[in-house]
Amino acid sequence: MEQENVMTGFEALITDSRILRALEDMAFEQPTEIQSQAIPLMRSGADIIARSQTGTGKTMAFAIPAIEKISTQEDKPTVQVLIMCPTRELALQCSEEIKKLTKYIGGIRPAEVYGGASMEHQITRLKRANIVIGTPGRIMDHMRRKTLKLDNVRLVVLDEADEMLSMGFKEDMETILRDTPESRQTALFSATMPPSILAITNEFQKDPQMVQVSRQQVTLDNILQQYVDVPMGRKEDALKLLLYYYEPSLAMVFVNTKKMADELTESLQKSGFQAEALHGDLKQSQRNTVMERFRYGSTAILVATDVAARGIDVNDVQFVFNYDIPQNNEYYVHRIGRTGRVGKAGTSITICSGRRQVLALRDIVRALKCNIEEIAVPTGEAIRTRMHEKNAERVIAF
Repeated sequence: MEQENVMTGFEALITDSRILRALEDMAFEQPTEIQSQAIPLMRSGADIIARSQTGTGKTMAFAIPAIEKISTQEDKPTVQVLIMCPTRELALQCSEEIKKLTKYIGGIRPAEVYGGASMEHQITRLKRANIVIGTPGRIMDHMRRKTLKLDNVRLVVLDEADEMLSMGFKEDMETILRDTPESRQTALFSATMPPSILAITNEFQKDPQMVQVSRQQVTLDNILQQYVDVPMGRKEDALKLLLYYYEPSLAMVFVNTKKMADELTESLQKSGFQAEALHGDLKQSQRNTVMERFRYGSTAILVATDVAARGIDVNDVQFVFNYDIPQNNEYYVHRIGRTGRVGKAGTSITICSGRRQVLALRDIVRALKCNIEEIAVPTGEAIRTRMHEKNAERVIAF
């Protein structure tokens, strides 16, 4: 009986039993706020502006209507849906989500296009694709080579549009939009609404409907926010004690520099932790390998810089540790938003060293109108007691 109630929310939004079956396999229960609002509007054919943070389930909010938009009866494959993303990682994750949603639907053929990967392989995939997910720069490359034609595009999605603009993709985005039919539907998803976003909506959207999800509710409700205050030079020790105590199966540690990411990762590895670094100096193949290991749990701890972590969408991250104090409010929201996703609970712990860092953190949480509590760094005795209790539970369970 409970399972029937669980699916009621999605059944009210989606009529295709094949998508509902895929959602059940993915263990998604109730639609999120952004999904409940955006899916019916996009299905109606309206242009939309959706203001929503990462972690709200927005990919599914546009992926489901995008899948429904595609005709699989065409004589010759044509690109009918175009999804633009700011980073390779986000494009890959979006494509993975679409593949999961279309597990029981034949004829949906996604192709991912992004820099740092084989152009020839992408060209082969594009010949059969009816949905393209990619970064603006590589989409433009294919347009110039005439290996990607947008004449039959019915829907364009701009995912994390503000991030694409901040990365310098404005001209590419505008050129791409101008090359699609005027009759297309345009859905824009963005965490913030700066004037540059509004300029794009004014030029390229027709009477767009606004979908807005409360930022406070989205990013912070499911996240327990804590901090520790440790003496100068003891941050590394504190982080290791916290990791020993909580034993997270998936955790992210945020630092402010590439150098610190490498140094901290090396130190964690020497202490026996399954840790890897993610930052901008890694080659694309290395980044893909690191993310693959983290996504599937063979790496438990990802040490990342803010820029490298843009677009990372892994649902089961239990803990976020701020090893360095975030440089601004937005970074803090983005960091802790890696946990507590799609209705699941998560914990963020910021490691402060000294009064100045504590005050800087309190300024951030005051501006965001959220609560944060100070906790003590676990002692060796507390760690031993917790390990003993866990071992006893495993024996009883066995």
